[in-house]
Amino acid sequence: MLSVSDNLSQTFAALCANKLRAALTMLGLTMGVATLITVMTLIQGANQYVEKKIANLGTNVFQIARTPFAVTDFDVIIKALKFKKFENDDLKALEERCSACDIVGASANTSGHARFNAKELSDVSVAGETPNMIDIDTRTLERGRFFTPSESEHNADVCVIGDTLVQQLFPGIDPIGKTIRLGSEEFQVIGTMEKIGSILGQDQDSFVLIPLPVYLRIYGPHSSLMLNIKSDGELHFQNAQDQARLILRARRHRTGDMEDDFFIGTKDSYMALWKSISGAFFGVFIMVSAISAIVGGIVIMNVMLVSVTERRKEIGVRRAMGATKSDILRQFMAESVMQCIAGGVVGISIGFLVALGLRRLTPFPAAVQTWVAVMGVVLSSVIGLFFGIYPAVRASKLDPIVALRAD
Repeated sequence: MLSVSDNLSQTFAALCANKLRAALTMLGLTMGVATLITVMTLIQGANQYVEKKIANLGTNVFQIARTPFAVTDFDVIIKALKFKKFENDDLKALEERCSACDIVGASANTSGHARFNAKELSDVSVAGETPNMIDIDTRTLERGRFFTPSESEHNADVCVIGDTLVQQLFPGIDPIGKTIRLGSEEFQVIGTMEKIGSILGQDQDSFVLIPLPVYLRIYGPHSSLMLNIKSDGELHFQNAQDQARLILRARRHRTGDMEDDFFIGTKDSYMALWKSISGAFFGVFIMVSAISAIVGGIVIMNVMLVSVTERRKEIGVRRAMGATKSDILRQFMAESVMQCIAGGVVGISIGFLVALGLRRLTPFPAAVQTWVAVMGVVLSSVIGLFFGIYPAVRASKLDPIVALRAD
């Protein structure tokens, strides 16, 4: 019986004797593994990215609105648009009656144009907020201040702007105290928010925050509010949701088994939606990658069968010199696995390089993790073992006398 080192040296020599054939044999598996690694790296990165930036409401914050926050069924949205709107009375009811709710705020938003002198920025998110939203929102004030309850109560035309407006409308100058125009209204800038950045290519810093009463005066008093609630600690989080739900059901005359005509959104609900979407994409790409890997394995098996036919005389000589069936079996299995591992390592490297290139050149995130690389190597080894069994068994069963007579 050959030692492991001798078996590996013979395997390596056999592959080096046919470099081009070995390289082409590994190509299919390499592309399959590269696709798999790229997809898994991007999906993992996107999950981390979304959890950090999209669903960063905080563990103690939830939102209530008449339309769903996380849904893929368009019919549900159409149905929800017929529900009763949330108004200031609902906000006051929660403030007065929800004992587990530490802070209760409200917001509403639309899109518009922001203008300063001759510069204009389109597709700006214009949001009306209650003054206490600064204590609920995860965005951080960078300069200046937020509007006060007095300014909100007296419909003061003041605003807080995002970093995109600072960079586009006020390059090189301090925006605090300057006046911008939203539609036909003018607002004095009293504060700016820290830069958030883009989320999957969408700018999150192109916004203007104004007092909610001013927003309702300009954009319509019948806009539906989004209620934002922060509970006093994680232990009261679920209790706050339950209390808020009961209060709103009573106000909206939802009794017995009647379904809610509003929706509650939390960090977990956003992440659940994202993971269901990413899971579907992940499944499709895994299927495509698996097909590529299987095709690569079939190619390896076919080439190994051709190799067995071409090397019958070599097999006969080795058998005549004392090599056992097990030695022949192990050699051909080793050749198959070595080719698969080599193809897998190259595929892993290509997959990581593609993912890192996408992260550097595009807004799409990527997370390079060790377990993904290990999984790629294991997958390659399994493919090598599975598709190398039949050629190896066939080689080991060759009659040495017949093999020696081969041309």
